[in-house]
Amino acid sequence: MIEMPEFDVKSTRRAVRRGVARTALRAVAIVVALALVAVIGPVLLQKRSDRADRMSTVLGVAFELYAPAYRLSFTSCCEMTPWSMGMTMSGGPLRAHGGFVTQGGQEYTITQTFFGRVSGHLPLGASAMTTLSYALMNVRTGNQPKEDQRKVLARLPAELRALSVVEFERPLDAAALKAFEARHGVTAERVVYEERPRSIPITWGYDMDFSLPDSQPGDELKNFRAWVDLLREHDDANLRDFDLTLERLRRAAKDGLAYAFVDTLTTVGELRKVIEDPLVRTVRVADLAYDLEKP
Repeated sequence: MIEMPEFDVKSTRRAVRRGVARTALRAVAIVVALALVAVIGPVLLQKRSDRADRMSTVLGVAFELYAPAYRLSFTSCCEMTPWSMGMTMSGGPLRAHGGFVTQGGQEYTITQTFFGRVSGHLPLGASAMTTLSYALMNVRTGNQPKEDQRKVLARLPAELRALSVVEFERPLDAAALKAFEARHGVTAERVVYEERPRSIPITWGYDMDFSLPDSQPGDELKNFRAWVDLLREHDDANLRDFDLTLERLRRAAKDGLAYAFVDTLTTVGELRKVIEDPLVRTVRVADLAYDLEKP
């Protein structure tokens, strides 16, 4: 016959406490593990493949197209949270070359949800309200006609550098645009590839944050077409948040016709000659600056 040991209250209490402690520790470990999975899992999913690179390539460049009157650059990409991914760009209004330049500029954050959609209200666009924005929106409207702009240029000091939009009577192809630049010694820093009066047109420049590895000066149209080729049908919804559509972008890239261009270097005196070219419909001056480096 096996004798039962005497009941030890203290031992029993210690055993119960140890059991409760082990159970609590397991529960805490499970909760922590689940929390880590809930937080880290979505972040890892967002880092899958080239999602971050594609965000900067597609949305970052789309934001530059959305704000052609600004000079923008990437500050950081991409800040991850469990439910979103964000990138930051900074910059300020495009100005005539040679004057005061604001370093850094204002920062703008673009956020993409876990499901790949742009979220929140985007600044700039048609609301930028700079003189260059208005000049671009006036392309193909008939506003500021040549006869009026001759008078504007005539009363300005000839040595001032101008931020200007040179509009053509008819759109030029890439070869004709290069010939025009060479003939007048001007630089098409940003080219308007779309006829869209009273709205911000598609404008591509050599300072865009996208270019092919073998890109050379003058390959802006080539780079624009290469960027458009990267776009997919599912990008259209996000592009619309930047006042763009795949249809417009593809048509503009395919046609490759320059309706106007933005110049930050040419002086008022030189623009007086440019405006007399039969190919030019008008020249709109958006900003002026003395060249502070010129004796």
